[in-house]
Amino acid sequence: MVQIRNFFIRRSSPSLNYRSWRGMSTRTYQDAINNLNSLQSNAATLDAVRASGGRLSQFAIPEMLEYLERIGYKPDDLNALKVIHITGTKGKGSTSAFTDSIIRHTRPDWKVGLYTSPHLVAVRERIRINGRPLSEEDFTKYFFEVWDRLQANDSRKLESTPFMPGYFRFVTLMAFHSFLSLKVDATILEVGVGGTYDSTNIVPRPIVTGVTALGIDHVGVLGKTLREIAWQKGGIYKEGVPAYSVPQPEEGMQVLKERAKELKASEFTVTSGLPEINNVKIGLAGAHQVGNAILAVQLAKKFLLHLSPESVTELFPQSFVDGLQNTRWPGRCQTVADPKTTTLTWYLDGAHTVESLKCCIQWFSQPGVGLPSDSTPDQVQRVLIFNTGGGRAGPSFLESVYGELSTQLSTQSSPAQPGQSPASFFSRVVFCTNVTYADGGFKGDLTAVSLPSDDLAQLRTQNQLADAWLSIVPSFSKERVHVLPSVEHAVRVIHQLATESHSPIKVLVAGSLHLVGGVIEVAGLADVAL
Repeated sequence: MVQIRNFFIRRSSPSLNYRSWRGMSTRTYQDAINNLNSLQSNAATLDAVRASGGRLSQFAIPEMLEYLERIGYKPDDLNALKVIHITGTKGKGSTSAFTDSIIRHTRPDWKVGLYTSPHLVAVRERIRINGRPLSEEDFTKYFFEVWDRLQANDSRKLESTPFMPGYFRFVTLMAFHSFLSLKVDATILEVGVGGTYDSTNIVPRPIVTGVTALGIDHVGVLGKTLREIAWQKGGIYKEGVPAYSVPQPEEGMQVLKERAKELKASEFTVTSGLPEINNVKIGLAGAHQVGNAILAVQLAKKFLLHLSPESVTELFPQSFVDGLQNTRWPGRCQTVADPKTTTLTWYLDGAHTVESLKCCIQWFSQPGVGLPSDSTPDQVQRVLIFNTGGGRAGPSFLESVYGELSTQLSTQSSPAQPGQSPASFFSRVVFCTNVTYADGGFKGDLTAVSLPSDDLAQLRTQNQLADAWLSIVPSFSKERVHVLPSVEHAVRVIHQLATESHSPIKVLVAGSLHLVGGVIEVAGLADVAL
């Protein structure tokens, strides 16, 4: 096993304390990023939340409302954003992107806000106007307007409320402030985690709400059942507001129906098939995206019929077709040709749940993607770069990857070819941390203080993943398993392979959106991937 030891992880420390900004004449984008990073929860804090079984989340909404008041808004002010609220275990980001694109193509005269998480390369990606991230100038402006209001107004209703909100809460407040300041005509609001206690769930009256596919996601490590997860997700339903869901497992669907009734949604609709979509080449790859696209169509149509009925005079308007076809959502089943090396292609998918990893492998193992498109000999080198923040769930994720790979390859109609057995499908696997650079530093927007220092220093998670892979695939050569301390180290391995080999190299990057973002940054893919 290839391993680099005695690697020193340099951690980013908070740059300045909260009040040290007063009196400074110039504030830059990097200043904003440094201060935002100081709001991240460290590993110990996250462990405390996990140990509480999620009970600390109960304080999220009252605390968020307190922060909202401190920056000068009342909850009812948020209704002016005209919100489409979307949650789910998998597909909520893609559904948000589809919905955003449909509305922008149907009403190009509107100003449309989109709030999502996490980001891939720059935190500005989380807050978009008409499909584009806030500029560094605007991000800095709105960041410090929120920051200064919180600093100036330190009165608190709840003694337990921290003086400053955490990272996600702050960015959510900033998104609300940005969209209100810019007077958007529509807002697509993606939930961060869960729904009931999520920081986005303080909008009193969205226009429409939707739930994507349910499953055991990263909150599953708290031991939550599907019923509990459905209860959380259904918490975004609101009185008098239409509630939508894709088809769900029976247990989850029953809970969503109960939540819609309990919270007095005006209607509860389960999306059904949409034959017209079969003739549309939607902009996001993967068979699973069809269900997300159908939900987006229903949400966008209900929204537009409420606010702009004259723009939806057909069952399936051409603007909806255009919106679906032109949807772009980086890092989700995305194919990127390396701009410098013609034999190298990157396949990027931030899948980080069992269900989404299965979808990822279904996509990558298709002919014309990870496999040859015809019966020609398979001479491609395939490499898997993988990491996960799931801790103990990592080995089970790899089991899902290998199990789905075995299933997909067994159903291929072409004759078995060398390299198409699941054990030899990948010529190498790389397990690296999400640390951006080889010197142990992070790109500012990708800084993560939640990673335990001792875990990083010993590469504990990565070694566990490597051991799990070799246990799952005992015939796999240890010399072809790489345990590495940074994304830059991983990219160096790929570039070295490309230098030594004349055959095509296909690199699948999966398990973490933070990992995908790091690869985009280090491999120089931003201009072609974002």
